[in-house]
Amino acid sequence: MTNLQQLDAYFAEHREAHLEELKEFLRIPSISSLSEHKEDIQHAAKWLAGTFEKLNLENISIMATEGHPVVYADWLHAEGKPTILFYGHYDVQPVDPLHLWESEPFNPSIRDNKLFARGASDDKGQVFMHLKMIEALFATTGTLPVNVKFIYEGEEEIGSPHLPAFVEQHKEKLAADLILISDTGLYGPGKPAVCYGLRGLTGIQIDIRAAKGDLHSGLYGGGVQNAIHALAEILASFRDEQGTIQVEGFYDKVLPLTEEEREAYRALSFDEEAVKQEVGVQELVGEPGFSYLERTWARPTLEVNGVFGGFSGEGIKTVLPAEAGAKITCRLVPNQEPDEIVALLKAHVEKHKPAGVEINISEFDKGRPFLTPFNHPFIQAAGRSYEKVYNVPTAYTRGGGSIPIVAAFDEILELPVVLMGFGLSSENFHAPNEHFHLENFDKGLRVLSDYLYEVAELQK
Repeated sequence: MTNLQQLDAYFAEHREAHLEELKEFLRIPSISSLSEHKEDIQHAAKWLAGTFEKLNLENISIMATEGHPVVYADWLHAEGKPTILFYGHYDVQPVDPLHLWESEPFNPSIRDNKLFARGASDDKGQVFMHLKMIEALFATTGTLPVNVKFIYEGEEEIGSPHLPAFVEQHKEKLAADLILISDTGLYGPGKPAVCYGLRGLTGIQIDIRAAKGDLHSGLYGGGVQNAIHALAEILASFRDEQGTIQVEGFYDKVLPLTEEEREAYRALSFDEEAVKQEVGVQELVGEPGFSYLERTWARPTLEVNGVFGGFSGEGIKTVLPAEAGAKITCRLVPNQEPDEIVALLKAHVEKHKPAGVEINISEFDKGRPFLTPFNHPFIQAAGRSYEKVYNVPTAYTRGGGSIPIVAAFDEILELPVVLMGFGLSSENFHAPNEHFHLENFDKGLRVLSDYLYEVAELQK
């Protein structure tokens, strides 16, 4: 019997016990954003540390930060083999609105081979898979094929505000050959995916002031600037009719897609008609020369997220609004720096500033983009492990969204990051009735186990 056959038998034999243990983890309401759950956060951290002890991992520590703690453990006895740093988070989102849940969010239940609970998919269920994979390897072989380190935080759902400083402070302790994160999803049901890139994020708020107060449009209209007109003029200047961003220098550092990547995206046979039906539009729009996937995964954006000003009540109020504003965010791609993009946006606004107004620009939080090369050996090894278990080709994808801590890991530790997730976009993470398909729980355990052997073959 091969190692993987032994593992398969172990997971099958212990499945019910593992699910009961996962339910115990999920019962802890470790909501990081609500101060009344501070003790629950501590409870979850202690639960993880206790589980590490049961696994006979070493150097276990609940490490303080300026916020919620980080839980660390390692096992470093695979001489000459690579070291994997596992990252995940044990905090969860709030559960509101509670009345939309079909079962109690912190009383896990299984229906239709799906595990329902807050954190089931994001991210406790996937963190738990890391733990059970290690348990199974020790139980069946007495050892691990690679060295491992674990760092699980309690603040991901509030933006990981203290983790970058923690990672910087403990760079030597966290040194490894790659970082493995299971906090993403599959391409679709039965369709595994390795996410090798994420877009970054930056944004500004534009506040425009014209007159000292709203003015009567009959007395002043045509002679004094209208703040909303001025704002509309600025917003219209950001993009042309086809959606290409007109901010000078915006695209200068954009890392272009390789032909290998574009071919991989074409091979996915993405259904753009399905997107139209999903979001209820007649046509898709965007930067010319790129497919929908390329636009949403690998090209930068500039979007107006909100506009405010003037009178919006019932009926009409004939005034010239004195104030108006807009919130704008940009998704960034590799080689674009958030601070540089903000500087370009400010320069653009100043260049297109209409007469008769004063403008104030404030900045939002920033996150750098991340990319591990598509053909990196650790990325390709992840694809092979998925294919062995799911028996279909692995999709190689980028994420259109942003996970700032991933870019921070990339920048501070200078390690390749491998995103091996097992969730599905339909699993309601951050929403009522969050759940995790247990088919992917079962398969994910086998994929992760195989990946450690794949990495072991890639000698340091």
